[in-house]
Amino acid sequence: MVAKLPSSRSQAWLGLVGLLATSFLVCVSATGGLVLPATLRPLPGWLAGPFQGAGLELGLAALIATFVVLFASYAIAAHTAHRLSPRVVLGAIVALHLMVLLGPPLFSSDVFSYTAYARIGTVYGANPYLHGPDAFPLEALHPLIGVQWTNTPTVYGPVFTALSYLLVPFGIAANVLAYKGVAAISSLALIFLVWRAAKIRGLDPAKAAALVGLNPIIVLFGVGGGHNDLLMLALLAAGLYVLLRERELPSGALMVAATAVKLTAGLLLPFALVAERGRFLSLGRRRLLLGAGLAAVGVVLLAYALWGTGPLRMLGTLQGIQAEGGPHSLVGFAAIGLGVPGLVGPATTFLTAVFLVCFVGLLRAVWVGRLDWIAGAGWATAVLLLTTGFLVPWYVAWLIPLAALGRDRRLLAVAILLTGLGLTTL
Repeated sequence: MVAKLPSSRSQAWLGLVGLLATSFLVCVSATGGLVLPATLRPLPGWLAGPFQGAGLELGLAALIATFVVLFASYAIAAHTAHRLSPRVVLGAIVALHLMVLLGPPLFSSDVFSYTAYARIGTVYGANPYLHGPDAFPLEALHPLIGVQWTNTPTVYGPVFTALSYLLVPFGIAANVLAYKGVAAISSLALIFLVWRAAKIRGLDPAKAAALVGLNPIIVLFGVGGGHNDLLMLALLAAGLYVLLRERELPSGALMVAATAVKLTAGLLLPFALVAERGRFLSLGRRRLLLGAGLAAVGVVLLAYALWGTGPLRMLGTLQGIQAEGGPHSLVGFAAIGLGVPGLVGPATTFLTAVFLVCFVGLLRAVWVGRLDWIAGAGWATAVLLLTTGFLVPWYVAWLIPLAALGRDRRLLAVAILLTGLGLTTL
């Protein structure tokens, strides 16, 4: 007798339940486990949240097994989400976000860097684009900041840095919850916008929303770490959505606002500008440029009023970070494996040239109509992830919404593959 294979609907439920169960296991075990950033081990009680005292700690082998099941569950759930009702899919997404929001900070200490940069500007009246946390007595914050960043000025855009100033009057724990809350709200807004954009693009909205909203890199790493990447993506998705609605002026403004949170968002606008098959100066694209230009003027005025020419130092700081490299990037991993750390700088220079060539080639493919513009931006993002000198797992989140909306199965496969690779880099 041949065993009966589970139906697609049963597979969808299996993937969804497996994803929620393993994510819950990660959150509960985080109060004493390896998924905490190194600066929070052991975890202070005031950061533990409602899972404090759970008494569950996963060893390395158990954690690896959990992440294998987590990734397999996500792949199944994302592939079969259309077999379930939209209410079930969205309910699972909200439940996943809620459990991660209630847990302690996961995988990264970046929220403490955000707080430190904001205090440099507000408490000490200094310029966070010129000074790192080491230059100031930030007391309780210092032990919580990642060692690599204590002497590094901020590389975040003026919009995010200005927003971070508003949280300074609150304590560290309140700041952590606030940044995680902003990340969770941004993620849910991103999912809503992807849902609406998928309808316009003729795609299954439940499947597109599941690809984004159930993605463990976005939720566990992004929301769990309180990362500003999700705020950037929400603004970028808003710009993409209103452009699909043929509202070019606000679209350009939103894309620039996203870039003023994190510079990576700037990849989308060039592809949007060449999307009309050679009609670069069409009325719609002129309005897109106008919106982007007006927003850029506003961002420049804000930046100059608060920090003078300090934000111009961001590019130099980023260059230094890229030249130093990191173990999660391809070039950094190779340099460590070969025992040649000096390889990172020259290799990064070469790979930057590779990225630029690919970027121009992708723009041309969109311009002549061989490639969809959202897929083009997605491929450019994928190439950036593969050629960058410094990479951390949550950067994979940049690709996921574009892959969900890009109508390109190969890009989607790359996004899921990179999600799996991201989960291995603990």
